[in-house]
Amino acid sequence: MNDRYEHLRRKAHDAGRGGHDAWAVQSTGEKVAVALVLNRADWLAEIQYTIAEAIERSGVEWVAMIPQIAHQLAEEE
Repeated sequence: MNDRYEHLRRKAHDAGRGGHDAWAVQSTGEKVAVALVLNRADWLAEIQYTIAEAIERSGVEWVAMIPQIAHQLAEEE
């Protein structure tokens, strides 16, 4: 794991626990990636992103980490 992985995992964890309010204070890039991790298409729609646009905005490095982070968070529940 690297710093970027841990950063995204922490942001997704915060939003997963704190809900919309915790997600709403994140940067746009974080919001997009976190919504993908948490499978929240409704949050993406709220900031007017499609799933395809969210993937593009997140970038290759974060997109590659999303499945692993989603799985890790699911195991922590």
